[in-house]
Amino acid sequence: MKLIGGLIFIVFSNAIALLAAAEFILGFTFTGGFIDLVIAAGVLTLANTLLRPILKLFFGPLIVLTFGFFAIAINAVILYILDILIDPLIIDGYIPLLWATLIIALVNFLINLSAKFLYKH
Repeated sequence: MKLIGGLIFIVFSNAIALLAAAEFILGFTFTGGFIDLVIAAGVLTLANTLLRPILKLFFGPLIVLTFGFFAIAINAVILYILDILIDPLIIDGYIPLLWATLIIALVNFLINLSAKFLYKH
């Protein structure tokens, strides 16, 4: 049961992060409704859970050589794949893709940090 609750929390966190990126980044647009947002967040969660560890394993030396900056490129690739798979998500160029990657990572970090802080106390 704890696993399912954790997955639901991650999907919720990704949905908020996608909305934040769509709100603050020009060139990153999400035109779908609530169901589309949940599907997009679910696909992002699935890609982050399954695909990102494999990419980090293959590109580990590059991540080390670039002091972790290549991990941002891996996250951007996953977000680009999400753009291809989900129709309501539109990313117009590499600069909005990079900024959206950073915003999504920051929002997810803050949500997870606040959840750990609230759960601990």
